[in-house]
Amino acid sequence: MHFGPYKLHCSALYRENTPVAGTLGTFCCKGPPPPRPEYDVVCIGLTGSGKTSLLSRLCSEATDNIVPTTGFSIKAVPFQNAILNVKELGGADSIKKYWSRYYQGSQGVVFVLDSASSEEDLEVARTELHSALQHPQLCTLPFLILANHQDKPAARSVQEIKKYFELEPLARGKSWILEGSTVDNMDVVKESFGQLIHLLEEKDQDAGRI
Repeated sequence: MHFGPYKLHCSALYRENTPVAGTLGTFCCKGPPPPRPEYDVVCIGLTGSGKTSLLSRLCSEATDNIVPTTGFSIKAVPFQNAILNVKELGGADSIKKYWSRYYQGSQGVVFVLDSASSEEDLEVARTELHSALQHPQLCTLPFLILANHQDKPAARSVQEIKKYFELEPLARGKSWILEGSTVDNMDVVKESFGQLIHLLEEKDQDAGRI
């Protein structure tokens, strides 16, 4: 039996205390588990929203010297039941206009916003999220929207973000999750990504039925 790149190896052991001398008992060890599915995900958001810090913490990397992403970076983020190949796009004004060039091939979207940002920046984030939700290459994909920096005094609640971003009417009929986040509580962040993986798996299954 062959499982992808792995093979099931069995070993035969001699049982000395069996009633019939010389009887050969065969014991099979379990082969390696099947490889985890991989999904390609694009991660967008304005500079300062905390994209890089969250992804670095998910990869157990140090966040002491985090600098804003210029261009893009790719991280393979491991989870128990899947691996997310996350393409993080820089959020500076000079880079945002090129985001759509990197959407092709994406299977899911992570949008990170600073819930404690100024009204002006929050309005820009709303515009960018609306644009992504309606983009032809992203509009049918699962979205994970993280209202980051929930630990800051000026942070808006998840409900306030949901209302301000008009997610109910805009994203009706789409697969999306809105959760609060902070780098100080990565368990919640992992749970949110777990929900995204569930949506990705569902979309895979739906595609398999067609």
